[in-house]
Amino acid sequence: MATLVKTTLDGRKLEVVGLAICLDGKLEAPDLIEVKEHPNRRAIWEVAPEATHMAGRVPLTQDEAEIVFQAFKHAEAKILANPVAINERFRLAAKWKACEQGIE
Repeated sequence: MATLVKTTLDGRKLEVVGLAICLDGKLEAPDLIEVKEHPNRRAIWEVAPEATHMAGRVPLTQDEAEIVFQAFKHAEAKILANPVAINERFRLAAKWKACEQGIE
């Protein structure tokens, strides 16, 4: 189930689907970055002075970021209650670790 965070100026929907942030149905970011820690923070604040977080290329206000955090919290709780989902997370973590080490 997707949680709507905002609709962009060009009409695309930014939604949280599981543990991913999607823009118009396509993966935009796996998590949020605080603008104050972003390498392009000055440019971001010039264009969107109210932005506190970035979801990929999309600036978010504190209220919008809070929607994302709550959706992540809800998705995490659902995953932790499902043994199949837990096994899948371990499988993916092992795969990423193997890729980092150059095994796969």
